[in-house]
Formats: sequence, C-alpha cells, structure tokens
Amino acid sequence: MTSDPRLIAALDLPTVGEARALTERIGDAVSFYKVGLQLLASEGAAFARELRGRGHSVFCDWKLHDIGATVEKAAAAIAASEACDLLTVHGEPQVMRAAVKGRAGSPMKVLAVTVLTSLSDEDLREIGYGFSAAELVERRVRQAIDCGCDGVVASPHEAGMARRLGGSGFLVVTPGVRPAGASLDDQARAATPGMALKAGASHLVVGRPITAAADPRAAARAIVQEMAAA
Repeated sequence: MTSDPRLIAALDLPTVGEARALTERIGDAVSFYKVGLQLLASEGAAFARELRGRGHSVFCDWKLHDIGATVEKAAAAIAASEACDLLTVHGEPQVMRAAVKGRAGSPMKVLAVTVLTSLSDEDLREIGYGFSAAELVERRVRQAIDCGCDGVVASPHEAGMARRLGGSGFLVVTPGVRPAGASLDDQARAATPGMALKAGASHLVVGRPITAAADPRAAARAIVQEMAAA
C-alpha cells in the first residue's frame, strides 16, 4: 500500500533529530508532514526544506499572527525559502489579506486557522467570544474566502460547512482526527478519519496516534486503510 497524500503526519517532537528519525521509521507510509511551532524553535524551517528536498510535501503550521505589514513580509520570506506547501495564519481579515499578498507568485498555499480543535463552546465563552465554535468557524471561513485564502484549518465537526461554503477546490485541513478507538487526548472536537473525509475534509492531520505508536509505520498504514474504506 502506498501513502495517501491526504494524510498529514504531525511531527510534534522536541528536536529535528527525533523528527528525522521518526520519518525514517515511517518510511513510505506517509508523504506529507506537518512541521509545527515546537520544531520551528529548533531549526524547523531548515528541516522543512530538507523534507521537501526528500520529495515530501510539508505543512508549516506556524499560525502567523501580527500586524499586516509584518505578516506580509514573513509570508513572503517563507514563500521565497520554499520551505512549505501549506502555511497557516490566524483567521483575522488583516492577517489573512497580508499573508495572501506576501506569498504572491508562489505556489505556497495559505490556510486560515478558524477555531483551535482544543477549544469548546465553554472555552470560547471564557475567552469572551459571543459565538459558539460552529458560528465562529463559519464567520472565519467566509472571511477567509473573501481574503483570498486557499483554505482553512477546521475541526471535522465544521468540515462540511467549510466545504459547502468554499466549494470543491477549497482546502479543508482537519486536525483532531483520531482512528476508531483511539484516545481523544486534548481534542475537544475530534472525529475518525472516515467521519472527517465524509464530512468534507481534504486533508487529515494526525499526530500522537502515529508519532506515539510502538510501530508508527504500521499505525500510519492502518489510518490509510481506514481512509480508503471511507
């Protein structure tokens, strides 16, 4: 069985050395990797370029969030470095517009983060939002489309709505995906791979069920099988 390009394995590990070793253990079971903030703090940008040089696709989940001018310059620098295929920014209109402008001319795609999958409606109320998670995600999906983003990051619970609003070519990247029977860990709005794909997800981000498995290659292959069955 070959890898499924819709599966993104999250390399949420302390060091580049550990992440590199894990990709070697996984082998050809995964072709798409996420490099997040933890690795960014330890030469993650260079490692992202290394992964792309080895033929992998890379999701840089760096969630840029600053004033527009700074985000524009950062997006331009990341695009010029050819470090990633997908880049996340926070789902605020000023931030999204700046990132889209900064990556101009680059094939790098910009994804807007809607609502973190660890947040529940109660968490959002505590923060001060007057929206439920579903309502806030819908608002941010519409804004992402208006700002020219290529897609969004949303939980499997809101993937169907994002797909309806964005259309067939819109990317809907879903974290919080757990194989059937797996622990939810810190995910408040999770779903199985089959549920997420049927809801409208274009890509599934899976972390601990692969990275913490005794046999990460076998774990990845089992998820690919679950995806194929869906």
